[in-house]
Amino acid sequence: MQLVIVESPAKAKTIEKYLGGDFHVLASYGHIRDLPAKDGSVDPDDGFAMQWENYGDKGKQLKAIADEAKKATRLILATDPDREGEAISWHVQEVLRAKKALPATVDRVTFNAITKAAVLEAMAKPRSLDEDLIDAYRARRALDYLVGFTLSPVLWRKLPGAKSAGRVQSVALRLVVEREREIESFVAQEYWSVAAEMEQGGQSFTARLVRWKGEKIERLTIGKEGDAMAAKADVEAGRFTVEKVETKPVSRNPPPPFTTSTLQQEAARKLGFSASHTMRVAQQLYEDGAITYMRTDGVQMDGSAISAARKAIAERYDGGYLPEKPRQYQTKAKNAQEAHEAIRPTEFSRDKVGSGDHARLYDLIFKRALASQMASARLERTTVDMVDGTGQHALRATGQVVIFPGFLALYEEGRDDAEDDDSKLLPRLNAGDAPAKKKVMAEQHFTQPPPRYSEASLVKKLEELGIGRPSTYASTLQVLKDRDYVRIEKNRFFAEESGRLVTAFLERFFERYVSYDFTAGLEDELDEISGGRAQWQAVLEAFWRDFKPKTAEVMEQKPSDITAELDKFLEPMLFPPKADGSNPRACPLCGDGQLSLRGGRFGAFIACSNYPECKFTRKFGQPGGKDGEDTGPEVLGKHPETGLDITKKSGRFGPYIEMGEGKEAKRGSIPKDLPDGELTLDWAVKLLSLPREVGLHPETGKPIVANIGRFGPYLLHDGKYGRLSSTAEIFEVGMNSAVVKLAEAANKGGRGASREPLKVLGKHPRTEAEIKLMEGRYGPYVTDGTTNATLPKTIEQDALTLEEAAQLIDARAAAAPAKKGKKKAPAKKAAAKKPAAKKAPAKKKAAAE
Repeated sequence: MQLVIVESPAKAKTIEKYLGGDFHVLASYGHIRDLPAKDGSVDPDDGFAMQWENYGDKGKQLKAIADEAKKATRLILATDPDREGEAISWHVQEVLRAKKALPATVDRVTFNAITKAAVLEAMAKPRSLDEDLIDAYRARRALDYLVGFTLSPVLWRKLPGAKSAGRVQSVALRLVVEREREIESFVAQEYWSVAAEMEQGGQSFTARLVRWKGEKIERLTIGKEGDAMAAKADVEAGRFTVEKVETKPVSRNPPPPFTTSTLQQEAARKLGFSASHTMRVAQQLYEDGAITYMRTDGVQMDGSAISAARKAIAERYDGGYLPEKPRQYQTKAKNAQEAHEAIRPTEFSRDKVGSGDHARLYDLIFKRALASQMASARLERTTVDMVDGTGQHALRATGQVVIFPGFLALYEEGRDDAEDDDSKLLPRLNAGDAPAKKKVMAEQHFTQPPPRYSEASLVKKLEELGIGRPSTYASTLQVLKDRDYVRIEKNRFFAEESGRLVTAFLERFFERYVSYDFTAGLEDELDEISGGRAQWQAVLEAFWRDFKPKTAEVMEQKPSDITAELDKFLEPMLFPPKADGSNPRACPLCGDGQLSLRGGRFGAFIACSNYPECKFTRKFGQPGGKDGEDTGPEVLGKHPETGLDITKKSGRFGPYIEMGEGKEAKRGSIPKDLPDGELTLDWAVKLLSLPREVGLHPETGKPIVANIGRFGPYLLHDGKYGRLSSTAEIFEVGMNSAVVKLAEAANKGGRGASREPLKVLGKHPRTEAEIKLMEGRYGPYVTDGTTNATLPKTIEQDALTLEEAAQLIDARAAAAPAKKGKKKAPAKKAAAKKPAAKKAPAKKKAAAE
């Protein structure tokens, strides 16, 4: 019997069908072991020796693999054709060797697509494990471990509230933070444009002013309204005739097929997918045999695929759409060993696969790959210059005509941000023509700051800088979100205060290790290892020699000294100069205190030097209140019953109201649905009166209470909750309405058979179990009665398909195969035998992730 090991059950099922005979295929469910999240997993003093630990939930699978390996005459390692796939195969081999279950013959096979022809061809050409790729994997894994487990403890002890730092994640975060700084420091500049709406032969077009009073007009030339109005008047008074018509043919070539990074970028632009969702869907398409391997830097296609693409083009379009010769693209990957074939369909005869997100992503991959072999688009770009009788003023109109669409008939590459578009059609114009002038417009504009990064533009920037590798981008960006260093709004990255503080700390104390050139250079060294041109331990030694002393130096400094240095470093951002020239650090509350950065249990904040006499505080990263000025605490008035002042304040967790002082003070958060401008004294009195008792439930006789909690306004009765729609409803809801809302909440959100699904999607296509969409405490999820899977934010519940739900459930079940059927008692018993775990390793585990 010949045992074949792959990563996933779907891949195993497909390959076993192709092989048949005495082949038995098992899945490892991805990596089977890793460096344990504790000190000493990598020992720099012992040649960077690594202590590997099997994943706890892979015990059942490893036993099955070992049992089958003992009976096998040959082991075939058929994991993915990249560095990670090579590493998984190596781990399987090492674990079987340790268990004395390794067959005498061990071969490695790789295929770029899961098709019968590709699998059988790979089986006929086995090879040994690639030691250079394995060394590159070990170097990268050790490097990330050493950075995480050395730098993160420095952050925890010197920068309260910080969670972790990483070799690539911290540099990606720096890009987001630096863009935020650019936007904040940007000073908008006013400018005006003057244009005329013209007409020729019944067709309207627009011409812009490009010369005025004999001077060339650039974008920012007209900066005042007075000049704009004068220019407008001159255009209105002039009679413009066509001086010159210039027509220029333009050719546009199709983009190459997708690489990992370009797929992530285009899926973000056109489909709104996150990088992680794109890779998850692409992985499933690959395992289903629909596309070639999706982790690649290569842009070239196999010769047989090019022939198939050309045949498909010839069948779809006439001969003009097929270029005379096949198109050849050259990869930009620095390391040829990791530059596989581009992402493409395995069969160009299939233009549709699956449904939902799978169908949409496949359609994108199919069209891009097919378009890459189509003819160039031919366009005609026209520029028309018109001058008035004096020759002092000139207008220009531009337009573009598609003469032959070529590949544009099928596919056009998306853009990250809007650009000037000269594609408007122009009427036929000749020298001497005098188009009718219908209207002249003078419009005010302001220069715009650079846009915040989208997932597409951030991935593109990382790739341009040579930081990280395309296969790691999805996980890198996900870590930034999970650590709350960034947030996503309207598909753009916004730097959170914690992310800005961590970046400032690293820039100040570890500038070299978050510099773009250094990080990119380190990537090049790792590529040298995988290419067999560098020794992995030597690369690690060179890095560790400088990095370890630097972390020790920072660790010896007092937290207060760290904060003082950050206060100086961040002064331009935290205390920008004021327009009136007054002291930007002056406390707005007491007047004579000085503001500075402080460190607290929950992170950094701004406080007055006269504390505790002056209790003014401000959140870190908040340069001021409305219009950039610190307003400080605001007294709303006196409470009508207690006579105490009610004050609106801003704390580390947002705005709040306070009545009284010290320990006896009563405080309340300002609800998010109540804008600051609507916070009147009456509202403050109401908020401080909470919780409000609506009355006694007519059936139980127990009180029903209305209040505001972590997740918004709610009703509480006998330990059961019901949602309220707004803060105002807390004070308006009556007994009848409260009873109905509690009953509805019990029917919708309770446990057991009484719980109603949001939607019954149908039977699982593989297990026949009924799949339901449910509303959970933390959002919607799908279930087949055995496995629950949370609905990703990238999938709208109204648009969820049965296949997508089934795949979510399959992925969730595959991620934790050993957990099913476990009893709680053994877990408690096992835990009792072990000494209590210390807190530090738990933090370090977070850092490693």
